[in-house]
This record gives sequence, C-alpha cells and structure tokens, in this order.
Amino acid sequence: MLLACFAAAALTDLVSLAVGFDGGHVVAKPLLMPLLAAWAAARGTPRLLVAALLCGWGGDVLLLSDSDRAFLAGMASFAAGHVCYLALFGRHGTPRARALVPAPVYALTLVTTVALLWPDLPADLRVPVAGYSALLVAMAYTAGVRFGLVTGLGGALFLLSDTLIATGVAHWPQPPRPDFWIMLTYVAAQFLLVSGTRRALEARRGPMTTYGEGRSTQDATPRPTPRSTTP
Repeated sequence: MLLACFAAAALTDLVSLAVGFDGGHVVAKPLLMPLLAAWAAARGTPRLLVAALLCGWGGDVLLLSDSDRAFLAGMASFAAGHVCYLALFGRHGTPRARALVPAPVYALTLVTTVALLWPDLPADLRVPVAGYSALLVAMAYTAGVRFGLVTGLGGALFLLSDTLIATGVAHWPQPPRPDFWIMLTYVAAQFLLVSGTRRALEARRGPMTTYGEGRSTQDATPRPTPRSTTP
C-alpha cells in the first residue's frame, strides 16, 4: 500500500512537471520521501536508510523555494542524507571486487564538473557546491562498491540529478522541462538506493537464517542418554 502511494505521488509529480502544472508538483513532491521512508521502515531496513530519506524530504521541501538561503539549506539537508548513506554503506555493506563505476572515473567526473561550473556559479555558492559535490560523488561510488549494481545505479542517478540542478544554477543551457528530468532521475535514484540496499541485506540474511535454523534444529534434537551399566 505504501509503495503504491509512493508510485502514485511520483507519477502525479512527474506528470505535473511535464504539463507545467505547478500546483501538482507542490503537493506531490513533499509526499515522496516520507512515503518511501515509511515503506522502507515497515520492512525493517536500517534506521540510517530511513534517516537518509527523511533528510532528502527536508531538501525537497526547502528547494520548493527559489531563495538562495533555501537552496543552501536544502543542499545541507541533502548533504546530511549523503552522510547517512555513507554511514549505512560503511556499517552494513560488504566490499566488492568490482564497482559499477571505477573510482578514477568518479574522481575525474568530480574534478571536471566542478572546474567547468566554477566560473558560472554565484560566488557564494562555489565552495558549498564543490564540497557537496565531493560528498555526493563519495556516496555514489560507495553505494556501488559496498552494495552492488542496483544501489550503485541509484547513486549514479543521484549524481546525475544534482548535476542537472547545478547546471541550472550556473545558467547553462537546459533541456526542455528540466525540472521533469531532475525529479525523474532523483525519484529513480532514491528508489534504487532503497531497493538495492534492501535486496543486498536480505540476501545476506538468508544464508545466515538458514544456518541458524539448522543449528537450532540440531541443538533441539535430544541426545541419547548413556545406558547405565548397573544391573
């Protein structure tokens, strides 16, 4: 039910953006992350994952305003969410032999993007955007290297979504309906981060549960009592 409500809110938001109906976007956008967080919490996902989504909700609400202060506060809220994701990946993730995107590619993307955006960003946003970008890239890379393909794809889409926002702030040429593409990649990113993390954790719990049940069954089996040799 919660997942269906999330899907309905996401569809309403995206359709509203596609047709230019601002009212639908203002109503639907703040519902997205609370619904996804409630769905994740109902399935026993770690609290850090729920906290990351709620930080995303704070950023979503703040970015509904066009003021610079709201933008900075929203970026700080998303940054807190990335810290939660990094803590989650570090605590519950397992190092993998191959990442979705190699670390040098992410590092080159970070340096190139910040260098190109720097001259066109407002002076008071340059350092915050650079710092936020480094944190975002760290989250995107760690998602793939600790939790695999689906979670890594979520991290990569989050990076793409926020890069589209940054190019808009820098007044670079934008695709038609840029807010639609920003929200499409953002909603997909958050959902993939949640579903990929859940899938990886459940796959890891499965063998452990089976082993534990096997041990419990063996331990519960009564052992034969040695017969007395006394007549």
